[in-house]
Amino acid sequence: MKKALKFGFLIFGTIILIGFALKGNITHEQFDSEKWKNWTESEAEWSLRWDMMNSLRNNHELQGKSKTEIIELLGIPETKSDSEFGYYLGMAKHGIDTGHLTIYFDQNKKVSRIKVHRG
Repeated sequence: MKKALKFGFLIFGTIILIGFALKGNITHEQFDSEKWKNWTESEAEWSLRWDMMNSLRNNHELQGKSKTEIIELLGIPETKSDSEFGYYLGMAKHGIDTGHLTIYFDQNKKVSRIKVHRG
């Protein structure tokens, strides 16, 4: 019985520690177009765009959107070419990583895929 009790406390403690470790890394920040477009990298909001990425990907179907629709949603990209737009995501909450969102367009100038780069 004593071993089972110790094992239970060990499992419970491990779960609590994992929860605290992940608390700062998982965010549920809802995507807000105006916040995204007006974001400036500052200590108070250095990961705002990173924090909104899950919401953006899960709640906004980017595939098939035109360049104009992407600009309306995300603003003017920091980098752009005929086939892709790039948006800086700022600092990740994982050390000194930064990120970049690349949106790729097909020959019809519609979004064909997106990729989040880290590093």
